Amino acid sequence: MGTIDYREFEKMSPFEIKDGLLKLAKRSAQKSAQSLLNAGRGNPNWVATAPREGFFLFGQFALTECRRSMDNPKAGLAGMPRMPGIADRLEAWLEKHADMPGASFLSHMVQHGVKVLGFDADAFVFELADSIIGDNYPVPDRMLVHAEQVAHRYLMWAMCGDKPPAGKFDLYAVEGGTAAMCYIFKSLMANRILKKGDTIAMGTPIFTPYIEIAELEDYAFHAVHIRATQENRFQYSDEEIEKLADPKIKAFFVVNPGNPTSMAIDPPTMKKLVDFVKTRRPDLILLTDDVYGTFVNGFRSLMAELPHNTIGVYSYSKYFGCTGWRLGVIALHEQNILDDMIAKLPAKELEALDQRYISITLEPRKLKMIDRMVADSRDVALNHTAGLSLPQQVMMTMFSMGELMDSEKIYQKACMKICNSRVNSLLEGLPLDVQPNPNFAGYYGTLDFEFWLRKYQGDEMVEWLKKNVHPLDLVYRLAEDHSIVLLNGGGFDAPNWSVRVSFANLEDDVYDDIGRAVRAVGRGYVDTFNATQKK
Repeated sequence: MGTIDYREFEKMSPFEIKDGLLKLAKRSAQKSAQSLLNAGRGNPNWVATAPREGFFLFGQFALTECRRSMDNPKAGLAGMPRMPGIADRLEAWLEKHADMPGASFLSHMVQHGVKVLGFDADAFVFELADSIIGDNYPVPDRMLVHAEQVAHRYLMWAMCGDKPPAGKFDLYAVEGGTAAMCYIFKSLMANRILKKGDTIAMGTPIFTPYIEIAELEDYAFHAVHIRATQENRFQYSDEEIEKLADPKIKAFFVVNPGNPTSMAIDPPTMKKLVDFVKTRRPDLILLTDDVYGTFVNGFRSLMAELPHNTIGVYSYSKYFGCTGWRLGVIALHEQNILDDMIAKLPAKELEALDQRYISITLEPRKLKMIDRMVADSRDVALNHTAGLSLPQQVMMTMFSMGELMDSEKIYQKACMKICNSRVNSLLEGLPLDVQPNPNFAGYYGTLDFEFWLRKYQGDEMVEWLKKNVHPLDLVYRLAEDHSIVLLNGGGFDAPNWSVRVSFANLEDDVYDDIGRAVRAVGRGYVDTFNATQKK
């Protein structure tokens, strides 16, 4: 390990460093009896089955509908579904296929849509059938009518603890949270809400791409970090929140619950932050990325507390085990700060925006920000083919419906149990006595070597470590000596001497092994330090 110059990796993303660690861990595993354990990725190793069963069965029904309008079996060619009577035909078809996986789900889904959400049965089933076939462009381009209503109701549970604010949110279905980030950054710039070189704030530690995108030449934002420290249970202190009083800060970006900390903003901190924005910074734009919110009971997002100021980002990837589906939404309240800010732009900037959007509307100034995002995602000129693919929107609808119909939240409890059992296993392997925290999502864990070494070994040991060992040595030792891949916390603006472990993607019984390996690396540093002191 002494031959590696870690300094050359300091500017690299932890996700790119991971690839090198994975190669090192593979070589290590091949030379020993150890198994390769990659706890560096957040891809869950579980999937939601009932919505998928419904999706795949419904596709078969939709094909029978296509053949009703045109059928050429020899050529393998059919027509397009038709709406009149389609709900009754689905009911009859499901009776014939009642023993098939997904039949019960589909029957209950239609009933729920009609009885609880007030849908017209034919309109709802036709939207699903036409969309799962994928024979049309997305219309409306922002999101299908029924799909948006279903996703909205799901988000009101997932993000607002079933206590939504007044009014509604407009949703834009996108290709996962990553696409949401790209579209939002791009559209904020295109609409002169943020400008190159502006000052923004980030709640750190934070998902690394937020840091990296802000530093790109395209944006060159000056970032003020609002830090949530281990000493403060990964919550923002009063002093950190006070940084937001600086009027130069245009926006505050938050991942909640955090990545890599998995800690949600607790109620007292949320109240302080909400009161601060309302009384001191009503002009502050908030962006909250809440993908892990469903792993915290009664989770409340900033979009629930400050809907006027907040851009909401949600991805279905982690909760439903569907990273490969690329499903996410951008949420903007119908009354939002961005529309207000555009209306108040100087005349020359408004005229420039008129020219930008004149090809898609005769009244560009009435174009809402959420619809500008849709257009900007396709460089405006391709707005007529914008929108998330229709089969993806059907899958999103079925995931949402599955949760809405689960009144006892059996699925949520099962997901939480998986993460919590793995957390406990890791703690047993370390071992560490950590008190339960209701704000901890348990999807990731941040192990801060500096914090624990300072607590159990003292300041002198920590100062020696910082002087003699590079922080990246932690993850490289774990890979080379133990065939374990974790991510370096410094890449998330977490403490340099921390690592991120994912509790999502490995079997339950290996996490105590990871705990023991982390402990062994820490013990190695302590032993080396003690040896130097004896000399």
